Amino acid sequence: MKRRVREIIVVEGRYDRNTVSQAVDCTVIETSGFGIFSDAEKVSLLRRLAEKRGVIILTDPDGAGFLIRGHLKGMLNGSEIKHAYVPEITGREKRKKTDSKARMLGVEGMSPSVIINALERAGATFDDDSLSERSSSPPVSKADMFELGLSGGPGSSEKRAELARRLELPAAMSANALLDVINSLYTRDEFISLFQRIFDK
Repeated sequence: MKRRVREIIVVEGRYDRNTVSQAVDCTVIETSGFGIFSDAEKVSLLRRLAEKRGVIILTDPDGAGFLIRGHLKGMLNGSEIKHAYVPEITGREKRKKTDSKARMLGVEGMSPSVIINALERAGATFDDDSLSERSSSPPVSKADMFELGLSGGPGSSEKRAELARRLELPAAMSANALLDVINSLYTRDEFISLFQRIFDK
């Protein structure tokens, strides 16, 4: 069973996200590379998540990764930020046909043990350390999302967009991404109560 990490882990792209998600149970947010530089909605979301749960920045060990890391540090100034670093390992990810400019593996090329070690060194809070505050409340589930009309049915995308707008979240989030963020910000009871206040007439 994977260890759960309390903090939100911020990575550059979807392949990094997949690698981290295979190593630990956590909420992972992508910067879309340099896209974060002009994405005010995502920066606002990261600020909220950082205040609520704390953030661990985990970017590639190259120039672009350090630039993105520095930008995030400035944008999230004053929030709880931890920095996780993967080692510099020469190589190329299997999906790529050519070497990167730095000729090093990025986060996506790391093994689960390397990811876990990087998170441990960064001071990540694992569930076996202290994650008791939410343990008595089950998370919002995919079944809840379906029952509330937020996924899988006619009008669900519009309802998600309205909910995201009311919660001051990015409107274009997928059902799974929205579910991750909801569970990072609220207990199930808090969310159901909030949902009812928003949509019950």
